[in-house]
Amino acid sequence: MDFQHFLEYVPHFAQAKLPAMEAHLKMAPFERMESLKNAFSENKDPRLAAVMMLFYPKNGMTHLVLIVRNSYEGVHSGQIAFPGGKWETEDADYSVTALRETHEEVGILPNQMEIIKLFTPTYIPPSNFMVYPFFGICKEEVCFVLDPTEVSSIIELPLSVFLSDKIIIEANMTTSYATNINVPAFEIEGHVVWGATAMMLSELKDVLKSVLDSEK
Repeated sequence: MDFQHFLEYVPHFAQAKLPAMEAHLKMAPFERMESLKNAFSENKDPRLAAVMMLFYPKNGMTHLVLIVRNSYEGVHSGQIAFPGGKWETEDADYSVTALRETHEEVGILPNQMEIIKLFTPTYIPPSNFMVYPFFGICKEEVCFVLDPTEVSSIIELPLSVFLSDKIIIEANMTTSYATNINVPAFEIEGHVVWGATAMMLSELKDVLKSVLDSEK
C-alpha cells in the first residue's frame, strides 16, 4: 500500500478496538495458553519492556520493521522481534522506553517517530517479561543504523506481505519448555516468527485488516 494512502487510515487505527487475547491465542503455542491466561496472578513481579511496531515509507510503499537478534546465551537468542527493550527507572512511561530502545537498536531518532496506539501488553513466560507494544509511524524514509551488540540485521516487511495469510504456517520447534512441538507462526523472508512476537503481530494484523476491510 502506498504510504500516503496508509496515513489516511491512521486515525481509524488509533480508534480501533483491540482484539487482545482473541488475537494472541491464534498464534500462541498450546503449551503456553494457560500461563498467558494466568500471567498476572502467577507472576506478580515480571520484568518490564516495551517495543515499537513501526511503519514507515520505503520507495513510497508502507513497510514494517523487524529485527533479527544476535546469537547469545539466552532464551531469545537469534529470534525475530520488534525493536525495543527493557524499561529503565528514568523512563517516564513505557512509550519512552519504546522510543529510546528503538533509537538505540536501529538508530531512528525519537522525534522521527510518532506513537499512535498502545496495543495489548504481552507476557513472555520463559523470560518473565511483560512487554508493552506500541504502534508507531515514521512519516519520512529512514536510514537504519544497527547496534551490532544487539541486532544482526533487520527485515523490512512490506505491508502487502504482512497482510497476506500465505505467511501463516505451522512450525515444529524445540523451545525452552518443550521439545518438538508444533506452533503457529509467521514465515517471513525465510525466518520462522513465533511466540510473543507472533502474538503481537497477530493483534496488529487483525486491527489493520478490520479497519482496511471496513473502509472498502
